[in-house]
Amino acid sequence: MVFDLENIVDNTYTGLLNTTLTATFYKAAGKTQEPHPPADLIIPISQRLGAGGKPSQFIYPAQPATNTVTDFPQNANRAVFTVDVKGQGLEEFWWSNVPQSAANAFEATYGEYPGYSPFREVQVLVDGHVAGVSWPFPVIYTGGVVPQLHRPIVGIQAFEIAEHEIDISPFLPLLCDGGEHTFEIKIVGLVDDGSSSAVLSSTTDDEWYVTGKIFVWLDDEGSITTGTTGNLDVSPPTIAFSQYITQNATGANETIAYSISVARSVAIVSTVKTQKTEGTVTWTQQLSYSNNGGVSNYGNDNLNTFSISGADAATGPSITYAAKYTYPLFANSTAVYGADGSLSLWAQVDQGLNVEVRGDSVFPSGIEGFVATGVFKPGSRGGKGKTGSITSTWRNGTASYYRPGDNSYSRGVGQTHQVYAFSGIGSSGTVAELYWRDVSAFNDTVTADHVQIAGEKKK
Repeated sequence: MVFDLENIVDNTYTGLLNTTLTATFYKAAGKTQEPHPPADLIIPISQRLGAGGKPSQFIYPAQPATNTVTDFPQNANRAVFTVDVKGQGLEEFWWSNVPQSAANAFEATYGEYPGYSPFREVQVLVDGHVAGVSWPFPVIYTGGVVPQLHRPIVGIQAFEIAEHEIDISPFLPLLCDGGEHTFEIKIVGLVDDGSSSAVLSSTTDDEWYVTGKIFVWLDDEGSITTGTTGNLDVSPPTIAFSQYITQNATGANETIAYSISVARSVAIVSTVKTQKTEGTVTWTQQLSYSNNGGVSNYGNDNLNTFSISGADAATGPSITYAAKYTYPLFANSTAVYGADGSLSLWAQVDQGLNVEVRGDSVFPSGIEGFVATGVFKPGSRGGKGKTGSITSTWRNGTASYYRPGDNSYSRGVGQTHQVYAFSGIGSSGTVAELYWRDVSAFNDTVTADHVQIAGEKKK
């Protein structure tokens, strides 16, 4: 394990940082290998600098996020690729970036805007073929948009970014041939014509921190997985784009309004023969994105009405996995720069995350602790692939901020409200709410905090 906390430390941003890492382990009753055994091998896709105590992430796009693996095991019976991406710099608020054609629209009044649109796609490629995609959750890190939005309730996933799972088992007939294989992670946005069309870009602005992992399950040593790969060429997404720019009487750009929608389908089907099974193995994805947004007040005000929804599924003789997710976001922000150099910010942010996972997930679902303590009984283990979890959370905040031109102090007012619910799905399909919390805060202070565990209120 390498712990790396990068930060800016200068005459303005400095302070003492205290960090505590806590690990909690649950001992499962009975056999620990069923119904979802852990992976036998994890292959890192990174710079692989951990042995020297250094961070191993790629800094994309300056560094290609690619590894060539020379010893992929020939006895693999399942493989899942997970991606971990974090936008920083000009890509930290990618979800509020403008269309590439409008990046310089407010250069005379506000300055250059980050571009490539408010859409991002993370692509996983195996030997140059797109194996699957992830449309990342729009994480708003602590201090983002307006600092008072995060005191003390931080943005969703700000401290724990979830990794997206892409099952690459349909590629096993190719990967288990004993040769070299290249794995790559790409992140792209959109480039547009300024009015009515857009296509995927080949890059983004700086910068993204990127790593990947391949979780591999193995048969007995000496066995070799074979089969026939299906069509590995994934069709490009369908993109609808429109943009309109208004100007004042002097010809200065005053507003930009845009509408973007993207739809993507992925379907990879192969025949895979392992030591114990033979049959059809599939990975499918259906994703949709929409954003009706704009920039006004000569570049100082930004509005986004943003939504991502998706459904992933993996099937095979011994594989059952399905995930559904939605990421709604509404963000309205304003900035006022005074003649004396002062800065005033205001924002309203309404954001949600809803994720349902069933079957053979790589990562713990979250229900393990409830099962171990007897709070949740998923039912017969014969219902493999039927159990799962549902995470649903919603967060609303409004905040303002002021800083004088000499940076001598800052002040602000903020209020936030978040509701979180976590449920388990039993083998019969029944849903049981396991954890629920409703928290409100105003001006750095929690004003209400209500918790229920399995329907029982906690103090």
